Amino acid sequence: MSSIDVVGHRTSTPDAHRSQTSKNRRKTLIILALAAATALCVASVLCMKYWPFSEKAVQEDLAEAADSSVTIRSYHPTYFPFPGCVLEGIELRHGANQFRLIKIDKLIIEGSYSGIFIAHVPRITAEGTHIFIPPFGANTKFHSQHSNLVVDELIANGTTVEFTSADSQKHPLTFDVHEAFFRSVRWGNPLHYRLKFHSPDPPGEISTQGDFGPWADGHPQDTPMSGSYTFEHADLSVYGGIGGILSSTGTFDGAFQHINVSGTTDTPDFVVTSSGHAHRLSTHFDAYVDATRGDTFLNRVEAHFGRTMFIAQGSIASSPGKPGKAANLRFTSRHGRIEDILGLFVTANRSPMSGDMSLVARALIAHSDRPFLESVELDGKFGIDDGAFKPETQKDVNALSAGARGDQKDDAETALTDLKGTVNLSGGTAQISDLEFGVPGAQAHLHGTFNIVNHRINLHGEMKVDTKISKTSSGAKALLLKIMDPLFRKKEKGEVVPVHILGTYEKPQFGLDLANKNENSK
Repeated sequence: MSSIDVVGHRTSTPDAHRSQTSKNRRKTLIILALAAATALCVASVLCMKYWPFSEKAVQEDLAEAADSSVTIRSYHPTYFPFPGCVLEGIELRHGANQFRLIKIDKLIIEGSYSGIFIAHVPRITAEGTHIFIPPFGANTKFHSQHSNLVVDELIANGTTVEFTSADSQKHPLTFDVHEAFFRSVRWGNPLHYRLKFHSPDPPGEISTQGDFGPWADGHPQDTPMSGSYTFEHADLSVYGGIGGILSSTGTFDGAFQHINVSGTTDTPDFVVTSSGHAHRLSTHFDAYVDATRGDTFLNRVEAHFGRTMFIAQGSIASSPGKPGKAANLRFTSRHGRIEDILGLFVTANRSPMSGDMSLVARALIAHSDRPFLESVELDGKFGIDDGAFKPETQKDVNALSAGARGDQKDDAETALTDLKGTVNLSGGTAQISDLEFGVPGAQAHLHGTFNIVNHRINLHGEMKVDTKISKTSSGAKALLLKIMDPLFRKKEKGEVVPVHILGTYEKPQFGLDLANKNENSK
């Protein structure tokens, strides 16, 4: 009911006011519901028109992105909690010969309703992916279609990447990728990646992250990349003749055809297997890699083991008409220690010799089924200053030196000085020429061989002494030498005595080489 105020106006009751408010609210709700329904209808029409997750749309997108024909075994759309789809048994084949490029067991596409209208996909997950990379240089061209699609995250854990070879007789180079994460994947732009995978040669685990692309369409070798890496548990024993577990860290940048790499390596248990002695080997390196061929070119490698440092340059690369890869290296050491070098090869607990060393050499290590030490080829020159033998070897050197001075004592102080020579190593045997060294009272000049596999020595030559040859021995041998003494009287600067070094490197035998001298004097 309404009431009359003092001036005669009719007023509304509270109930009437509440009723009117309720009617207004219902009208508003009806209008909002109609608007929402209209928007939903419009959105549904637009989604039906632009729905990017239909089997046909996804198939076309994959075909255009990879320039390949695409087959899909099964398709299942999803609408909640996100729009998208699940595809199984996907295969992409490229070119007229239908080269199989990619095989995916399962592909999960997780979109968003807002992203439908701006070509934006939050996440794509690929399971059981196998990628086949055609041989570089095979003139395989890709003509990907420009796309505005942006994928925030692409996950492809458990992927296998197989680099096929143009030589059908060669096994493909295969990488097992444990984790693969890509961010901001879009056409014509670099993408950020994070990978963990197994390296086949040498076997080990690599983690890397950085930026890749954009893909150089038609020229994949020019595709840029950059990043950092760690390499762990790399087993060097696969190369035969050597062993140890290597780790490495570094950075890289460039393109497939020329990737600059710099970093460090550490092998705490590096060993030449014939000796059995482990040594810590660490390096700092600067190099570049041709990933289209798998070749590495060393600008500079600084290697440290013991108190010795080597500087090396060269390449580890393939050669036309030859199987595998060959290491072609040039290395120098100006202030090394001979005991560090010999310690890599001898089986004894202690190197038979010590002293400062310098070395300049070129080495070739070709792909071979032979053991490592037999496959190394080396040419070089070396020098050792202030050398000294271990005690049991030094005793024989002292005796030789004492005889050269005409002194019957065999315990004179003796140091090996100015040892230098030229070496040519092939098939495990070193041909040594122009080998010179001095001991107090004498200077030797030798040539011969040294087998680095069984350590056998066969060196012969001459020793120029500071006294008469007959004073280099006693007893019956001295008598024989006195008879030979006149043969050396024409020497104006001391006598020349034929000598030899035989035995093994661990137990060398020093002595006079009378048979050779008699032959030379005829």
